[in-house]
Amino acid sequence: MRAARWGGSFVLFFLGRGRTYTGHMTSESDPRQEYREAYEAWEKQLAGVHDLLLDGNRIPPEQIKGLLNREARAKERYDAARRRLLGIDG
Repeated sequence: MRAARWGGSFVLFFLGRGRTYTGHMTSESDPRQEYREAYEAWEKQLAGVHDLLLDGNRIPPEQIKGLLNREARAKERYDAARRRLLGIDG
């Protein structure tokens, strides 16, 4: 098993055959801290999308999909953290 820290609280688990699982790991269940971390991570990814779409910065076409996927995953994590903070976690 291989683990790597990313964004403060994400861990990648190697599952074999080139597959990985990205799971959210927290040592303490603090919804406020989780929300802050998720918001900052999403803001960072969103800035990259804005650089591309609004500021006209160019990146190779094969990297655009990765950029958009990272932003989408960061937004999903932020939305989940926000729901937990508000107490409406489903």
